[in-house]
Amino acid sequence: MKTRSRFLATALLTCCAAAYAAGGGGAGGADASEASSADPVIVSAKAAIAKKDWVAAQAGLKQALSANSKNADYHNLYAYSMRKGGNADMALVFQHYDEALRLDPKHRGAHEYSGEAYLAMNDLPKAKLHLAALDKLCFFGCEEYTDLKKAVAEYETSHKR
Repeated sequence: MKTRSRFLATALLTCCAAAYAAGGGGAGGADASEASSADPVIVSAKAAIAKKDWVAAQAGLKQALSANSKNADYHNLYAYSMRKGGNADMALVFQHYDEALRLDPKHRGAHEYSGEAYLAMNDLPKAKLHLAALDKLCFFGCEEYTDLKKAVAEYETSHKR
């Protein structure tokens, strides 16, 4: 009986770990799934973002979006690079985050980054909506949820009256 229980527990953990990995769980940065990590546009954008070369990231992603406007990862990273690049047109930033989420409502990176953008605009309630969405998406937790939860907590601490 103990052997069967151990087998079932091991099978369950293996299954959960495989599902977690397949969903991009624990992947760094901007929602790095298996499919997007092989995409040369994503690879190039992430390399530019890692160097904080916001102009190069934006240029490559803008060109990619003109050829494929149905890619949620492109919209997410484009919005992120605009937001981080400074002096961003936040209406345009939110337009791209919203489009990423329209294309893929479960896009964890877009939820995290949109929540962070709302915090930058002093809109805590909307940031918390994205945190709640991530809480539902990340059954076993994920980096995007943890990062946004930390950003919300820091925002709340720094904006106490």
